Amino acid sequence: MEHWESLKPGGYRFVWDDALFPPGTDTFLLSSLPRLKPNLRVCDLGSGTGLLSLLLLQRQGDLTVTGVELQPEAAALLERAAEENGLTDRLAVRRGDLRNIRSLLPAGSFDLVVCNPPYYPAGAGKLSPSPSLQAARAETACTLEDVCRAAGWLLRWSGTLCLVHKPERLTDLLCALRFAALEPKRLRPVVRRAGDAPSLALLEARRGGKPGLAWEPPLILETAEGRPTEELDQIYFRAP
Repeated sequence: MEHWESLKPGGYRFVWDDALFPPGTDTFLLSSLPRLKPNLRVCDLGSGTGLLSLLLLQRQGDLTVTGVELQPEAAALLERAAEENGLTDRLAVRRGDLRNIRSLLPAGSFDLVVCNPPYYPAGAGKLSPSPSLQAARAETACTLEDVCRAAGWLLRWSGTLCLVHKPERLTDLLCALRFAALEPKRLRPVVRRAGDAPSLALLEARRGGKPGLAWEPPLILETAEGRPTEELDQIYFRAP
């Protein structure tokens, strides 16, 4: 079953389907990490139905975003979302496997790549019987190394990759980035409340960047009283 929702009153509308992976907080959090400016060429790897792409366009309208999506059902919904929002000139999707990125898109053709990859190695934990849900959660269709290699191919020199991942796989992530000539530059932990252990990590890497990783203050989701923080409200467009 399809569901259409608005990012904010009068904002872009996004779509998701029960048969595909539902929208999550991590996608909204990731959309806050890139330093957006007009005219950036953006690629959304594993774009799904286009939520992350629409979040970026809602924050900075003067972008061109190209999704790469393996699942035809998800890619079709992204195309419908682009039409629904009048964004067909700024939001498109290439249907295909990011592991074959060289046959899909030219090298060095993007300023920014974003990705919300599957978090868990194949075979780790119980998986849904749905192949679509499996691929969104675990590395059954692509690995972390595949994502980093694809980003390295797509980015121009000094272009950036922004992604979100689990803290327990941070070593795997940093190694995969370095191997793909993507230097980790900014790391921001996500915590539920101040003083908690991180539940997610937001990371930016730069193609051809010099060594040097900046640890940023944590993104805190709740106050001590259990209410959303002002920053989280801003990320969800609930505050000015």
